[in-house]
Amino acid sequence: MKKILVKGENIINVPNFISLYRLVVFPVILFMAVTGRESWFVTLLCISLVSDVLDGSIARYFKLQTNFGAALDNLADICTYAMALLGLFVFKWSDIEPHAWILYLFLTLFILSYIIAFVRFGRIPGLHLYSAVSAGYIQGIFFFILFVFGFYTWMYYIAVGWGVIAYTEKILVLFKLDKIRIGVKGLYWLLKVKK
Repeated sequence: MKKILVKGENIINVPNFISLYRLVVFPVILFMAVTGRESWFVTLLCISLVSDVLDGSIARYFKLQTNFGAALDNLADICTYAMALLGLFVFKWSDIEPHAWILYLFLTLFILSYIIAFVRFGRIPGLHLYSAVSAGYIQGIFFFILFVFGFYTWMYYIAVGWGVIAYTEKILVLFKLDKIRIGVKGLYWLLKVKK
């Protein structure tokens, strides 16, 4: 396979192609949401959610992690989860509205983490903390079940509540880091290394 190097990293690999797929399909999912085509929206969103699990797992297992891939995956995550959130508002708001306060808290922390990253480092953080990765998996499962089977209150609170915890940790990590780097497991490990 041909190599394309960006800052000394080979960016041509399977995980990056999977992340790129999620970026390419993003406008199609957006179109399906704004035109009210729920079945196509759900199908394409579920494929993106499954591919979100695959790209990171493949990268870690086959040691294909790169800074470029982490940033690409992060951008694809933002697009995928933005579409899932849009789907909440377009197709499932009557279920979510009575419990919206925790969703608003999560969204505030999510946006704040990116503002802090841009102010401190001038770019999208590709940290992939354990808490954030596990929150993404839990939220992906929640979105899949929500759009395919229906709304479960307890699952909603677990998914969004864990997201609140994960993005609180991410904000704390962003304040502790000197520079953005891949392989930061979480605040505990960061503090342990700094001792």
